[in-house]
Amino acid sequence: MEQPIKILIVEDNVIIADDMQSMLEEIGYEIVDNVIVYEQAVEVLKTQQVDLVLIDIILASDKTGIDLGKHIRENYDIPFIFVTSNSDRATVENAKTVKPNGYLVKPFEQQDLYTSIEIALSNFIYGKQNASNSTAPQDNTEDVPLSNSILKDSIFVKKQHLYYRIQFGDIQFIKADNVYLEVNTIDKKFLVRSPLKDYLEKLPQNKFYRAHKSYIVNVDHIDAINSKDIMINNTLIPISKDFKEFIISAMNS
Repeated sequence: MEQPIKILIVEDNVIIADDMQSMLEEIGYEIVDNVIVYEQAVEVLKTQQVDLVLIDIILASDKTGIDLGKHIRENYDIPFIFVTSNSDRATVENAKTVKPNGYLVKPFEQQDLYTSIEIALSNFIYGKQNASNSTAPQDNTEDVPLSNSILKDSIFVKKQHLYYRIQFGDIQFIKADNVYLEVNTIDKKFLVRSPLKDYLEKLPQNKFYRAHKSYIVNVDHIDAINSKDIMINNTLIPISKDFKEFIISAMNS
């Protein structure tokens, strides 16, 4: 299933925090929590799934938003944006030391908030792709609706104007179609630009296998098999001799 991006708000002004939450929920993001101090934010990060954090630099605690940014950099692989009314040179230089993914100055409009989040997510995702030496070409044209990034137990897929998280377990099979991959879940299809071989390397090795030169399949979703094909969700998928032998052996073990 598609899951909206989960955002943690760390802001000690309750009125501003509630306003931010309303703006974000209206756009389509999910708010994991809305907290006012460093310690609360650390606890939420420890116990909840968070995709991005919005942080005020001045908090209602001894430790600041910059301390929280440092904590995130040292312990988590997620983007964060400083949201603050302080734009003086000293504050900005101090903030830069923890390498935030964005810096948004109050007051701001809903569109400013949305733009900052999407740019931060996009830069974060492409940064991870570059760091892993991905050979997949980047695509910035408006007629290509989706881009992606593999993270931990899921994949980020961009659909229209939002990034969605899709759990690996929800992916049934992936079909190569020229320069694109068609990622199939139970009820949706997504286009991703990547070579099939590179994509397979990023998926869990105990679940996803190259069933054919043009297909990757999630073995947990195989409904039936014969000498030439497997069936997943009423779709016949051709299989290679090697995969047939592998899957039959696995079934008998």
